[in-house]
Amino acid sequence: MIPPPSRDTLTVGLLAGGRATRLGGLDKAWLRREGVPQVERLRERFAAHASRILVSANRELPRYADADIDAIPDRHPDTGPLSGLDALAVATTTPWLFTLPVDALHVDAPVLARLIDGAGDTGASAEDDDGLQPLVALWPVAALRVVAADALTGDDFSVRGLQRALGMRTLRFSQVRFGNLNTPDDLVRAGVTHD
Repeated sequence: MIPPPSRDTLTVGLLAGGRATRLGGLDKAWLRREGVPQVERLRERFAAHASRILVSANRELPRYADADIDAIPDRHPDTGPLSGLDALAVATTTPWLFTLPVDALHVDAPVLARLIDGAGDTGASAEDDDGLQPLVALWPVAALRVVAADALTGDDFSVRGLQRALGMRTLRFSQVRFGNLNTPDDLVRAGVTHD
């Protein structure tokens, strides 16, 4: 039996390992809103709700270290978000892992609380008004390690495939858009600046 998710049994994993090709390779973790880098904004937002904050990242690792942020590089490059989930699962020492993309604009503690309430033992992912958001999810770590390792030896690197293998629930968030930073227009709308 997995202990229920709580501050002591939960790690937050921010997924920042992508290449951001639609943004010309800008590192989304360090995009600034109101002068605060996105990775630091999310760390502060969730620090009181988890025993540890980790970031799946593959570049600018010294910058994370300088900011006192634990960055975990991929162990299996070029398999998309599966690489980040695998790396986070291996580095996580708690029974539960809450993940979200580092460019999420409107994911906050109430979203985490709702996922915790609906997770059962198999975990839960989110769906907002823009559709399925499989990276906004609460994962049972031991099971995630197994299914991620299996997926990496196959040819289905999809996050949804992992969630099906785990029997995870999908929770609908009505009248909510988590938002992200995928295009130059997204940056303008969110008031984002970069170095």
